[in-house]
Amino acid sequence: MAAKKKSIKDEFEAAKARVEGLSKRPSNEELLELYGLYKQSTEGDVSGSRPGMLDLKGRAKFDAWAKLKGTSNEDAMKKYVATVDQLEKKLK
Repeated sequence: MAAKKKSIKDEFEAAKARVEGLSKRPSNEELLELYGLYKQSTEGDVSGSRPGMLDLKGRAKFDAWAKLKGTSNEDAMKKYVATVDQLEKKLK
């Protein structure tokens, strides 16, 4: 009997756990990419207004998420998993 293929949601959850176990901290750009993909995967398109000029971190996170507007949850999950795979290879 063939093993049941993992659903993208299962792969996404496993990738989320693997990110927390990376031996080195990803760059800020990589972290923002992961943040945007995670939010798009779990909540869909960005909502609310962009944070003000003084909230640089909040603006960067909002922009990283807003870039993915229109991406389906499933596509965002696939990209998140692929990004985590790349980071694991890079940060070993």
